[in-house]
Amino acid sequence: MAERPEYPTALGASSRETITLLGRDLAADVMGEVGFGELAFWLAAQRRPAPGETRVFEAVLAALADHGFTPTAIVTRLTYLSAPDSVQGALAAGLLGGGSRFLGVTEDTGRFLHGVLDSVDGDPPSDDAGWDALALRTVRAEREAGRFLPGLGHHVHKDGDPRTPRLMQIAAEEGLFGPHLSLFAAVGRVHPEVLGKTLPLNGAGVCGAALADLGLPLELLRGFALLARTAGLIGQLAEELRNPVGNEIFLSVDLNNRSVAPDPYTPEDRHG
Repeated sequence: MAERPEYPTALGASSRETITLLGRDLAADVMGEVGFGELAFWLAAQRRPAPGETRVFEAVLAALADHGFTPTAIVTRLTYLSAPDSVQGALAAGLLGGGSRFLGVTEDTGRFLHGVLDSVDGDPPSDDAGWDALALRTVRAEREAGRFLPGLGHHVHKDGDPRTPRLMQIAAEEGLFGPHLSLFAAVGRVHPEVLGKTLPLNGAGVCGAALADLGLPLELLRGFALLARTAGLIGQLAEELRNPVGNEIFLSVDLNNRSVAPDPYTPEDRHG
């Protein structure tokens, strides 16, 4: 008789009497004892975070939960308008919009900073001058390659994203201002010398740097941004129930469309 397959997991497992999670009794040791932010960190890292790590992590979640009528919020409200019987569809629609312009910047920035740090021979810089020199080389290289720096610039907070200094302050207070945040801060100081203009370090970017400094998997950084935004999208739906705007947004487009002549696609358009 063939042996039954085994699927080992340190996460949730159930018997007739108990549920275990991360090696703990879910009902007795987790429920009412562990906050959701702490648990989310624990699930991803499979180690319980220290209080300071929990504070930084939850500050990141708060920073990314909601940022107004972004495309993710609008599409959630419009999907709910179209299919009010599918809350899961409305939430999924908003989360699927987490990409290179919204929310995905968190992962992009964390990965980018980590790649730069990995390329450094020896120990990372030990003072601001060293970080500035590394950041200056990095910004110049990206500029010469014609690439944009993730985490730099914001369409609204052109004079500074208020989330950025606050998260840096919290990380510093908890002794968790690590190399990713140090490099990110240095990019903020030196980039005007290369770009000829000053752009803000945005909140999604600083969140990516902070998460990377917490040692969380780089491949999951966007997942944490989506976790945070899920709470925000639930809030958007709750407000839509009380003060709906989805239909107004829909009608604004539908009643103000303008018929134009067809504009046939040609292969040359790919290079335009």
